[in-house]
Parts: sequence; structure tokens; C-alpha cells
Amino acid sequence: MRKLLVEEEGRVGMITFAMSEDHLKRLLAHPLVGVGSDGMAVAPYGPLSKGKPHPRLYGTFPRVLGRYVREQRVAPLEEMIRKMTSMPAGHLGFLRRGALKIGWAADIVVFDPARVIDRATWTEPALYPEGIECVVVNGSVVVNGNGHTGHLPGKVLRRSLRGVVA
Repeated sequence: MRKLLVEEEGRVGMITFAMSEDHLKRLLAHPLVGVGSDGMAVAPYGPLSKGKPHPRLYGTFPRVLGRYVREQRVAPLEEMIRKMTSMPAGHLGFLRRGALKIGWAADIVVFDPARVIDRATWTEPALYPEGIECVVVNGSVVVNGNGHTGHLPGKVLRRSLRGVVA
């Protein structure tokens, strides 16, 4: 393992299987549990396309919306959206994020609740989800029906004693 870490300059990931489906559904339904991902930015092209990523990098949130909200009715859509947006933003101390309010960062995903679903699998993890119509980051459209627009308005958020700053 040490040799692999040195050869790959520390850029080594691993996948473990530790959760049961029933346990996950109970957690998702609990009112105090939010939804997040430890995933990173990837793309099926360019330098971010190397390796075989975990499927969640392409489908965490569409999977929750499609499988656990629409198909299995683990929680209502509005509640699950809160668990994905304002709840984690508040827990992480992200100021002026996580809700649609005047003067706040405009981070928006427009999706079709009847179609949204993940497509990424273990054998083909770099598959974009279905049902995502548009993605807006900091008020700029970055994904529309035709794919990525080339805009990169995202910012690294750093936590300070008074909250998160860009």
C-alpha cells in the first residue's frame, strides 16, 4: 500500500461497502439527517476523467431524488430538498447559501421530478444523471440542456470564525 501511495503521489482512493439499504432509508427519513456527499468534481473528459470514480460522484443527489423520493417515498420532495440545501449549509456554517433569498448566492438546480435519476454504475461510473435541466452556480448557468456552458463561477469556501467566506 505504501508503494502505491508513493507511486501515485497520494492520489489513491478506495471504495468500501458498509451500509445496508434499509439502514440508509431509515437515515434519509429521519428529520435531523441531511444529505451530502464527500465526492469531488469530476468530468468524463480532460484531466478530471482519470481513473474509475465512485458512482456517487455523478449521481448522489439525483439518486436520492429519483430512487428514495419518487420511487420509494422515503420522504417528501420538499423535505429532501431541505435536507440537501439549507440543512447542510447551516450545519457547515455557509452564510447566505442553501436557500433562495435576495442577496444570497444563487445556486440552483432545475430538475424534472418525474425523470430525475442517477445513471452511474460500478462498471460505468462516469454517466451523467437524467432529468437535470439546468444548473446555476453563483447566478451563472453552468449546465443547460445542451451540456456544460464553459462558465466556471464556483468559488472555494473557507470557514472562518464568523462563518464561511469565499
